[in-house]
Amino acid sequence: MSTSHVLLGLLAAGPRHGYELKRAHDERLPCARPLAFGQVYATLARLCRDGLVATAGQTREGGPDRTSYALTDDGRATLDHWLGTVEPPMPYVASTLFAKVAVALLVADVNQARAYLIAQRRAHTQRLRELTALKTAPAARIDEVVAADFAIAHLDADLRWLHTTLDRVTDWHREVRS
Repeated sequence: MSTSHVLLGLLAAGPRHGYELKRAHDERLPCARPLAFGQVYATLARLCRDGLVATAGQTREGGPDRTSYALTDDGRATLDHWLGTVEPPMPYVASTLFAKVAVALLVADVNQARAYLIAQRRAHTQRLRELTALKTAPAARIDEVVAADFAIAHLDADLRWLHTTLDRVTDWHREVRS
């Protein structure tokens, strides 16, 4: 995920200070890793340096001064370009799950590898249930539903792969060990 581009997108709605941006990020991308305040402010500093955002004033609301930031014309052009660029499908498997399964087959016996796969499948199934409950809750917001749908699709793919791999674990283990 490009934190810079997400912050530009959040600023497209109007000026905000760092705390508001962090809160908006965490609310609007509910299944994404929450942003750290330090990451928000470091990213804003780079965006200011690059002329993509500019300070839009300061306020003090019962605490420290809060600097608001606004999207510049160059920032809007950068955001529009990013949004208009198609994301290529990933050419490589970059998954901790895949790496763990491959390593388990290298170093563990068949029963240990199978036990790992079963435990992982159980964890995925539990998360699938949690996300389904979240998206079907009466008070679910559309951004929560869309994020849950995205996560569910990926979990479903992982579960299908885990199931297939469980069917192949004995053959794979025999091949890797020979």
